[in-house]
Amino acid sequence: MKKTLFYCLFFMPGMLYAQQQNLIKYVKPIIGTQKMGHTYPGATVPFGAVQLSPDTDTLSYELNGKYNGDVYKYCAGYKYEDKTIVGFSHTHFSGTGHSDLGDFLVMPTVGKLNMNPGRADDPESGFRSGFSHANEQAEAGYYKVKLDKYDIQAELTATERVGVHQYTFPKSKDAHIILDLMSGIYNYDDKTVWTFVRVVNDSLITGYRQTNGWARTRTVYFAMSFSKAFKSYGQKNFDKAQVYKGFWRKFDQTKNFPEIAGKRIRMYFDFNTEANEKIGIKFALSPVSQENALENMETEAKGWDFNQVKQSAQESWNKELNKIKIDAPEDEKINFYTAMYHAFINPTNYNDVNGQYKGLDQNVHQANGFKNYTTFSLWDTYRALHPFLNIMQPARNNDMVKSMMAHYDQSTLKMLPIWSHYANDNWCMSGYHSVSVIADAVIKGVYNGDAEQALAACVATAKHRNYEGIGEYIDRGYISSASNSNSVSNTLEYAYDDWCIAQLAKKLNKQDIYQEFIKRAENWRNVFDPKIGFMRPRLADGSFKADFDALSTHNQGFIEGNTWNYSFFVPHNPKGLIEQMGGAKKVALRLDSLFTMHLPDEFFAETEDITREGIIGGYVHGNEPAHHVAYLYNWVGQPWKTQERVRKILKMQYKPTPDGLGGNDDCGQMSAWYMFSALGFYPVSPGSDEYALGSPSVNSAVLRLENGKSFTVEARNQSDKNVYVAKVLLNGVELKSHTIKHSDIIEGGKLTFLMTGKMR
Repeated sequence: MKKTLFYCLFFMPGMLYAQQQNLIKYVKPIIGTQKMGHTYPGATVPFGAVQLSPDTDTLSYELNGKYNGDVYKYCAGYKYEDKTIVGFSHTHFSGTGHSDLGDFLVMPTVGKLNMNPGRADDPESGFRSGFSHANEQAEAGYYKVKLDKYDIQAELTATERVGVHQYTFPKSKDAHIILDLMSGIYNYDDKTVWTFVRVVNDSLITGYRQTNGWARTRTVYFAMSFSKAFKSYGQKNFDKAQVYKGFWRKFDQTKNFPEIAGKRIRMYFDFNTEANEKIGIKFALSPVSQENALENMETEAKGWDFNQVKQSAQESWNKELNKIKIDAPEDEKINFYTAMYHAFINPTNYNDVNGQYKGLDQNVHQANGFKNYTTFSLWDTYRALHPFLNIMQPARNNDMVKSMMAHYDQSTLKMLPIWSHYANDNWCMSGYHSVSVIADAVIKGVYNGDAEQALAACVATAKHRNYEGIGEYIDRGYISSASNSNSVSNTLEYAYDDWCIAQLAKKLNKQDIYQEFIKRAENWRNVFDPKIGFMRPRLADGSFKADFDALSTHNQGFIEGNTWNYSFFVPHNPKGLIEQMGGAKKVALRLDSLFTMHLPDEFFAETEDITREGIIGGYVHGNEPAHHVAYLYNWVGQPWKTQERVRKILKMQYKPTPDGLGGNDDCGQMSAWYMFSALGFYPVSPGSDEYALGSPSVNSAVLRLENGKSFTVEARNQSDKNVYVAKVLLNGVELKSHTIKHSDIIEGGKLTFLMTGKMR
C-alpha cells in the first residue's frame, strides 16, 4: 500500500503548506464530456471568472424556428467525440443542462483568410481546424492542442480574470488571429444585442458584448493585448440588412478602422511569423467596464511569461487540492481529485480587482468586506456542493451567501437567487434553495453577516405569492396539477426549503416564524397518495390525478425525475416519511425495488440528459433529486444496504474516462456527492448539523481545515469486497448512531471505519 500522501504535510493557520504534492497530476478535466457530463477541458483557476476552453462546434439553438435538440450536446462548448475545434472562448459553464456564455472566441490561422467557422463535416469550408486527442493535453490550469490544419500549437492558461493564450506559428507571411464576437453557446441570430470594439493601438483593443439569452441582460467588457504588434486588422459585419445605416457609411469600416460596432462582428489581426514564433494574447474580462478590464489585466498578468502564469495557476490548484490528502488506488485518486477540481470551478468570481461588480439592478456596486460571486446553480448545488464548501471553503461560502444577500438587496422582486449568473437571475429549476444554503451556513457557524436580515430575506422569498405556485402552495398546502406542470416536485422542494427557514428561525429564537414554517415543512404529506404509496399530482378539488404513470418523467408533476425518485424527497423528515409509507419494512422493500428494477427503453426516450449508464435500477444518479436516497437505509434499520449502494454508485457512476460521469456534473454537485461519499459521510438534509454515515472508498484521508485543525478519515481493512462497516469510532469512541455532527469535523479529530465483507 502506498504511503505517499501524508509524509510531507505541515500546516499552520493562515499559512500555505510548507510542502505540497503535485496533486494536479490526478486531475482529468475532460471527464464527463461524452455521456452528457457537459464539462470541458481548459484553463481556469479555482472559482475564476475566466473559463478559457476550446469549442468544438457552433450549432444554433434554433432550427427551423424551433429548439434544436442537438445543441444540448454543446452546453459546455466542447464535445469529446468531435474532430474539429472552431476556437477558444473565455466563459463556460461546467456540467450544466442548459447554457449560455462562450464569449470572445479566438482562433489562430495561417493562409488565406476565412471569416466563417465552416462545417464539421467539411472543415476546409471555414477557419475551424481538425485536431487529435493524441496531441491534446488537459491539466488543471493549462490546456494544449495542435491545430492540424495550420500546424499551430495552441496553449492556454489563466489568472482569475485574464485568459492567457500562447500560439506557436509556422513561418508565414499570412498569419491571422480571428476574434469572433458573434460566437456563443446556445447561440441564435438575435442573441447578441450589441458589440463595441475600440482599437487603442497596434497591440491593444478593448470593448464589450451584450447578449440576451439565459441571462437576458448580460454585458461583458474586455481588454485584449497582443505580445506582438499586428501589421493590419479588419472586420466583417454579418448583421442583417438594415434600412437605416447612418452616416458611418462615409468610412470604410472593414479594414484598419479603429471604432467598430454592430450585432454580428468578426475581427481579424494579421501578422508575419517566423518558424516556431510564439504570439501571446492576454484577454481580460470585467463585469463593469473596459477600464476595469484593462486594470484587471495590468494587475494579474504583467509581462509575457506564459510559463510563469501557468505555474501560478497550477500552484493555485495545488494549494486547493492539498486541502484534502487521500490514500487510495490510482483510479480513485483520479476520480477524487477530478471531482475536487470540478467542485472548485463554480461558483465564479464576479468582481474586478478594485472590488467593483455589476449588480442585479444593472448598476455598479462595490463589494465591501466580501468577494462577489455568481453562477449559482442552486437546485443542484444546495444538496452537497455548498455543504462541502462549508467544510473545506468556509470563507468562500461565507462570501457566496453575502453575494446572495446582495442579489436580494438589488432585486426589485425582493427574492433571493434561484439560478443566477452575470447580474441576472435566469429562474431555472424549482424551489427557492438559496434559503437552504443560507440556513446551512448560519447553523454551521460559517456566515458572519447579519443572520436576522438573512432570515428576513428567506421569509420574503418564501412568501412571494406570484412565483411558480407559491401563493397556491400557501393557501392549499400543495400546488395543483392544473396550475403547474411541476406541481408535486415544487411542493416537495418548497416543503424542504420551509424546514430550512424553520431551523434558521429556531436558531435565532424567532418562535413565530419557526412555528409558521415548521408547519409548512409538512406540506409534503399533501401530495402523498396512501392508496398507491407514491407522491402524486393533486387536483384543485383535492382529488389525485387519475391518469398517472409512476415511471414516466413527463407530464406527471415532476421536473427531471419520476415519482419513484421524488417519493423519497423528504430529506428533512425521513422518520415521518417512513411512517407515512407504512413503516420501515415496507420502505426498505421500496428502496430495494428502486435500486433493482429494470426500466423500459421508453423511459429513456423522454430524457435528453440521462442514459441507461446513468441509472442503477430505477435510481437516477445523473439527476439530483434522489442523491440522498441511498442513505435512507440508515433510517429503516438496514445501514449495510446504504453502505452497499453507496459503494456501487461510486464505482458505476464515476470513472476516470472521457465518459466517466453518469450525468451532468451540474456545477459540482455530482462531484461533491462523490467526495462526501468517498469520505464516508453525506449531508442528507442541509440545514441540519448532521451527516449520515456510509461506506468510505478511500483508505484514508486528511482534511486540512481553514481553522488550522485537521480531520482524519481512516478505513481499516479497506477493499472492493469489504464495503460493509462493522464499527465506527470517533476519536477512539464507538458511535452508537449512523450520524456525525458538523462540529465533530470542524473541531478536528479522527473518524475510523472498521470495514468487513459481511453484512452487519
